Amino acid sequence: MTHYIPSNKKDEKEILDILEISSFEDLIKIIPKKLRVENGILGLNSGISELELTNFINSINNNDNNKVCFSGGGVYDHYVPKIIDFIASRSEFNTAYTPYQPEVSQGTLQYIYEFQSMICELSGLDIANASLYDGASALAEACSLAISHTGNKKILISKTINPSYVEVTKTYLKYRDVEFIYLPEKEGITDLNCIKDINLDEIACIAVQSPNFFGYIEDWNIFSQILKDSKALLIAISDPTALSILESPGKCNADIYVGEGQPLGNYLSYGGPNLGLFAIKENLKRKLPGRVVGKTNDMNGKSGFVLTLQTREQHIRRSKATSNICTNQGLVALRSVIYMSLLGKEGLPELTTLCFEKAQYAADKIKEIDGFSLYFNKREFIKEFTVKTKFSAEKIKQNAEQNNILFDIVDKNLIKFSFTEKRSKSDIDTLVNFLESYHE
Repeated sequence: MTHYIPSNKKDEKEILDILEISSFEDLIKIIPKKLRVENGILGLNSGISELELTNFINSINNNDNNKVCFSGGGVYDHYVPKIIDFIASRSEFNTAYTPYQPEVSQGTLQYIYEFQSMICELSGLDIANASLYDGASALAEACSLAISHTGNKKILISKTINPSYVEVTKTYLKYRDVEFIYLPEKEGITDLNCIKDINLDEIACIAVQSPNFFGYIEDWNIFSQILKDSKALLIAISDPTALSILESPGKCNADIYVGEGQPLGNYLSYGGPNLGLFAIKENLKRKLPGRVVGKTNDMNGKSGFVLTLQTREQHIRRSKATSNICTNQGLVALRSVIYMSLLGKEGLPELTTLCFEKAQYAADKIKEIDGFSLYFNKREFIKEFTVKTKFSAEKIKQNAEQNNILFDIVDKNLIKFSFTEKRSKSDIDTLVNFLESYHE
């Protein structure tokens, strides 16, 4: 079924022209006037948003298994406008040929170029690639780049980074004699005290996430100042929607930005496919993994798009290859392009602010519940935060799932909630009521 049927004045005029009818009034003149609606009033309620309509249809399905998702940790239950499904499913995208042949794949190359441009705007950095597999593999590739660039094999990695990202990175670098030095967490953010005892001349990079795994904002500026006299790189990890209201990694003098692109117009989809975001300063361009699409002019002076950087070893000497990444999540990236284009520079910050307001409302309610408190009483979060409880987090989660409420466990007495624009006040109040009534 087609969810989205576009129609505008231009389309209406084309239809009338084909029918050789001059106006809409002429089209309906066969309908007696006494049977027509007067003054355009149909007796319907005022219009509602697409999200509200979707929620209404779901509510009348009487489906007792509809679960309310407060899970996050990098993949979020944002609303995906139906127009994204409609545009992304058009045949010129679904059947597009490989971008290795630019003469038959200009559409594919153009949307990848636009994707790169938008990620550069969000990250504040100079060059973005055509996406990687997911946020975790993007961090692994960033660490690999840092090792190659600096010649060092020690990586400082914050304990506040998403644990799954760290595990993937360790797997990537397992046979490269890399030493991971973990920066401990203190009150929900990275503890900087231990860095003063580390010789930064031996470090390839520092990786820091903001908002971090606990949901709290970290200051990349502090880390860039620490590294200013060393050759070590700063890797900034972030949810791309958060970058619409935070100071960008580029402004904080980060060398590399990585992130998970799922929140940009893609469904949860049982865990994938996702896409990894990756942007760098220009001086690192020859170490960039994956591929880059560039814009140029052909021999007739017309603009066109072409792959300008491909770093697979099948194209160049193996010793010069930067990565074995040989594809990008093309159609997933396409959805992100459509999403970012639709929301624009005003819509994306508005959406993120809405998530922030819902999270703050929930925090106000939850911190008043006996047995629950905000982790270190911190409020510096955007759309997710961590709660400490005197109860077993695992038992709370199991009981919540029986009540169709989903959220994440951080530790045995730590739970985490995420709030997107899809979570209504009623949803949040349902969560609060569940926590208020919980007992072991």
